[in-house]
Amino acid sequence: MIELKTDDEIEKMRTTGRFVAQVLTELGGLAEVGVNLLDLEHHARDMVKRRGAQSCYWDYDPSFGSGPFRNVICLSVNDAVLHGLPFNYALRDGDVLSMDFAVSIDGWVADAARTVIVGTPADEDVRLIRATEEALAAGTAAARPGGRLGDISAAIGAVVAAYGYSVNLQFGGHGLGRTMHEDPHVPNNGKPGRGMRLRAGMTLALEPWLARTTNRIVYDRDGWTIRSADGSRTAHTENTIAITDAGPVVLTR
Repeated sequence: MIELKTDDEIEKMRTTGRFVAQVLTELGGLAEVGVNLLDLEHHARDMVKRRGAQSCYWDYDPSFGSGPFRNVICLSVNDAVLHGLPFNYALRDGDVLSMDFAVSIDGWVADAARTVIVGTPADEDVRLIRATEEALAAGTAAARPGGRLGDISAAIGAVVAAYGYSVNLQFGGHGLGRTMHEDPHVPNNGKPGRGMRLRAGMTLALEPWLARTTNRIVYDRDGWTIRSADGSRTAHTENTIAITDAGPVVLTR
């Protein structure tokens, strides 16, 4: 069941989204050589507490994880791409760090992810991150009333294909609002003109994620962290958007 949000409710989600973006921007600036992932986790915890927000990850216990998750942010390094469990690791020069963060403020959720390079960037890592960012922008542009869900998926997949990467369909975007995961599921590839009709008031988290040389994944022994099956580097970019009569609006700027 999909709950269409009013303009006022979308503004409440925008308030949450601005905080989510602020946290990710601040953590990205702190992600330097020698900084421990646990320090980033605790910095995020402090920001959540000071804002009076509620973490969507703390005590999260889905069927695909080895829960409950007892952190407020997912931090995934290099070949890790999704659901990275923060651990005692000091960032190294050239590491690729993906940060995925979701909270609720006054009952309304926003969810976003950013990938940054620590220290010296490698061209191939910059290219991979750029592919996720451009795919997200294309998917967002396709999120218009009267379109179809497949239009969003196809737009994301077309950018990925143009870059020469492949898409994994096990995890993708999703609806959200009062909770972190709501209908519909939004695959990162699909066919235009297929799927449910898009309507004003829908709020979605779109999240292209890629590995450089595979679309297969494996789970780490921690039961949470998802890695590329061949050890290749990964990237993940996500925004919460609202579909409005005037077009798509990014809520996590």
